[in-house]
Amino acid sequence: MTTVSSINIKSFQDDLISWFSAEQRELPWRQDKDPYKVWVSEIMLQQTRVDTVIPYFTRFLEKFPTIDALAEADEDKVLKAWEGLGYYSRVRNLQAAVREVQEKYGGKVPDTPKEISSLKGVGPYTAGAILSIAYGKPEPAVDGNVMRVLSRILLIWEDIAKPSSRKVFEQAVREIISHENPSYFNQAMMELGALICTPTSPSCLLCPVMDHCNAFHEGVQDQLPVKTKKKKQRNVQLAAGVFTNEEGKILIRKRPGTGLLANLWEFPSVELSLGFRRQRDELAEHFEEHYGIRPKVGDSIGQIDHVFSHLVWNIQAYKGAFEGDISETSRLKLVTDEEIGEYAFPVPYQKMLKQYDAEKRAD
Repeated sequence: MTTVSSINIKSFQDDLISWFSAEQRELPWRQDKDPYKVWVSEIMLQQTRVDTVIPYFTRFLEKFPTIDALAEADEDKVLKAWEGLGYYSRVRNLQAAVREVQEKYGGKVPDTPKEISSLKGVGPYTAGAILSIAYGKPEPAVDGNVMRVLSRILLIWEDIAKPSSRKVFEQAVREIISHENPSYFNQAMMELGALICTPTSPSCLLCPVMDHCNAFHEGVQDQLPVKTKKKKQRNVQLAAGVFTNEEGKILIRKRPGTGLLANLWEFPSVELSLGFRRQRDELAEHFEEHYGIRPKVGDSIGQIDHVFSHLVWNIQAYKGAFEGDISETSRLKLVTDEEIGEYAFPVPYQKMLKQYDAEKRAD
């Protein structure tokens, strides 16, 4: 590994920050340095593209403009505001953490590494981003973009897929970060990775720090960063149904409070067995087992495929009907077409509802 002594740190800082000052994108969370807004933006930006986040960020801040507003909000309303962004544990952790900030720190986001890192869902990257951007502290904020940039600049051959490698990159940032303007330094590193020093075909000739880049000078920029491939995703076969009662109300249920897509709403669904039984039968038996009523499972409304980081759902979607009473609870609701919009559904079930609505209009 090339050490930081291979570059002129001051010159590197100047070139990087000058470029960012002139070329940075206008993004809503850059309008001020409010720690809460920085925090929300960084949580949203995990695993999600900037263009996708912008409208979500704006709407979320309209609904929950302050720490107090988010801390006191009903979880269902918070999940609804996050609907479609995915990785819902992010927003559940965010709400739990802001409640802690409200109770323990009087509503002020803490400005020390120890205190901020103790908050739920705040890992080293998020802590470093808030401390540097909002509070001007020279703390590293190392995400995938930053590891890619540094691996090329400093010729670091550590596998960035290994958690242990992060310490190498964090130490490198501590040695080269600008103490005069850590906010712009960290944001510039992220921006550089997002726009110029991209995973494939980096735009080296447009790079403001090309002169400092060891990988460019050695012609190995396309070989870095080193990143081992993830394990293959597991396929899960499901059957799900939009079931209506005699009044035309749709049965929805809330998923368990822990695990994948916790506390979001869904339509009755069952993981299919490996046998050759008909999907409709399995779905009907699942419904009867849970609600004591044998439904009529009607026509298919299509297949929905949804990719998570570790698995793929293949959902065979049906429409159906049932007769009889089902007792509503906090986790089981019968809702009208108008009311269903108030509940937060994961993306695959949103798609399923759209297909159901389209079929209904076509009938």
